[in-house]
Amino acid sequence: MATDVFVELIGKELADAAPGSPPLYKRLKAAIEAAIRSNALKAGAVLPGERVIADAFSLSRVTVRKALALLEEEGLLNRRHGFRTEVGSRVEKSLSTLTSFSEDIRARGLTPGCVWLSRQISRPSPAEMMALGVAGNASVVRMKRVRTADSVPIAVEISAVPVRFLPSPDLVGDSLYEALEARGFLPQRAIQRMRSRAASEEDAQHLNCPPGAPLLMTERRCFLADGQIVEYCETRYKGDVYDFVFELQR
Repeated sequence: MATDVFVELIGKELADAAPGSPPLYKRLKAAIEAAIRSNALKAGAVLPGERVIADAFSLSRVTVRKALALLEEEGLLNRRHGFRTEVGSRVEKSLSTLTSFSEDIRARGLTPGCVWLSRQISRPSPAEMMALGVAGNASVVRMKRVRTADSVPIAVEISAVPVRFLPSPDLVGDSLYEALEARGFLPQRAIQRMRSRAASEEDAQHLNCPPGAPLLMTERRCFLADGQIVEYCETRYKGDVYDFVFELQR
């Protein structure tokens, strides 16, 4: 990113920030964070060096370093190739609303995509039989793919859908939910379980991470408005790029 563009953008955020008690490093951190979350600073954008930022806003390098360190801790910035700093590609996923992977990625200002590993019509596995409530002689469309954001692998996803809702895997492009919506079977609610697991050799190959790296795994059963189970999905997310966000109320 051009230095003058960054300075103009962050300078505006700093000017809009309420003056007062927050230390300068927190105000700078808040200004950069606001630009990232509004997508004014896009994933992968390279920030100017610490000295350039410090000189542009008449700050000490210690102040700049502390602000950038906080943003790095929260996964909003990545340090690469020495002192090069770029906007991270972490994706926030709210667990209070039912959205598709493609919707989550587009909301972050990125382009969703997928790499197909397999797609077929087959008999359900024991886990799919229990989750979908189908018999062993039923047929399901099973799809396994690597989900990507701006071509970067984010997750491995395995979905199973009864053929009465989706007669062929060829009907699915990048978004299963768009294909289901086109047929009038868009999920309306879901029950989801989440746990951690270590990346297998296969996971590591697909997600470009070391074997044993931490993954977040979810198992989701999706329902239509009338209670029919339309999808069972197991997804393994890279732990360093995906944040799950909870809203709690008393």
